[in-house]
Amino acid sequence: MTASTDLHHHRQQFPSLQQGHYFNFGGQGPMAEVALNAISTAHDKFQKLGPFSGRVNAWIGEQMAAVRGAIAAELQVAPDTITLTDSVTTGCNIPLWGINWQAGDHILLSDCEHPGIIATVQELQHRFGITYSTCPLRETLNGGDPVAVVKNALQTETRLLVVSHILWNTGQVLPLRQMVEVCHSRSAQVLVDAAQSVGVLPLNLAELGADFYAFTGHKWLCGPAGLGGLYVHPADAGSIRPTFIGWRGVTKDAAGNPTGYLSDGRRFEIATSDYALYPGLREAIALQNSWGSADDRYRRICERSAYLWQGLQSIPRVRCLRGAPPESGLVSFVIEPQEMPHNQVVAELEQQHIMVRKILDPDCIRACTHYMTTKAEVDVLVTTLGQILA
Repeated sequence: MTASTDLHHHRQQFPSLQQGHYFNFGGQGPMAEVALNAISTAHDKFQKLGPFSGRVNAWIGEQMAAVRGAIAAELQVAPDTITLTDSVTTGCNIPLWGINWQAGDHILLSDCEHPGIIATVQELQHRFGITYSTCPLRETLNGGDPVAVVKNALQTETRLLVVSHILWNTGQVLPLRQMVEVCHSRSAQVLVDAAQSVGVLPLNLAELGADFYAFTGHKWLCGPAGLGGLYVHPADAGSIRPTFIGWRGVTKDAAGNPTGYLSDGRRFEIATSDYALYPGLREAIALQNSWGSADDRYRRICERSAYLWQGLQSIPRVRCLRGAPPESGLVSFVIEPQEMPHNQVVAELEQQHIMVRKILDPDCIRACTHYMTTKAEVDVLVTTLGQILA
């Protein structure tokens, strides 16, 4: 089987990819039939055995351990460092609220963080009297030293840097390990929004050294919405305390009374979840690994984004934000002059079954290439966009 036929066979397992040209993996990835079937089978099992029974509870425990192990293998860390969550936002909120803030403490953000993170930090400021500021990483998209920008922005009172590994609006891949080293040298911890990096970059979190790394399974991993995770570096396990507390995260005495918290990642888990999602994500991860390694997938993602970037250069009114082919699957571009608003361009493309999205800040259009994206799909996007703007 050639590489092209192999990819064709692989794509056939994703119903959404048969309906149009999908470039919104950074928002939500489509699920394969094997993942959908795993979820359906799990729900069926619950109802046939009794949704709360000894057999089902034992099966849930097995599924939790299996998906935790699958995630840990992708990130090259120990399973006990993984907390299962429902989203990136929840994963980021755990350390943000778990740190023992004191009035005057400082949080440093990049100027490309997601609104949900910014809003949380603003509420921390309101409640605890902390301060926060942003550092201009966006200006380093086409030159400059992001590490130096972070270093210059750190303050004596800085306790935490919050930064994305891949910036969600521009697609820039940041030199995370070097940033972590700079922050740790100044006694500041690092929380990473990994919404756009898990499923894209080959990762070894132990080597990167970040204190907290929050991610989701429903974007580039093409798993179900509602299931993500948080990695906490072993050295930081005692530096934060649970904010939301439930039976899944506590230790108990013989009478069932809570006595403390579990020592591993489960201490931040709360209560009942949609457990049927666990086999769905595990199957999604397994399917991607059956196509190729993390390095193989990343190489194909970059090949496809470079092909799209090059194609967009042929449209006179289109300017890509990045002046060189991206190092991720996110390709952001603007229409100049903007005689047609970006949201209208997005809507017209969708009418022709081409899915991209508008980004508010900076005002641009973002298209995402996955390892499953074909050159033919990219050609359709480029040709159709050129026709719309003609």
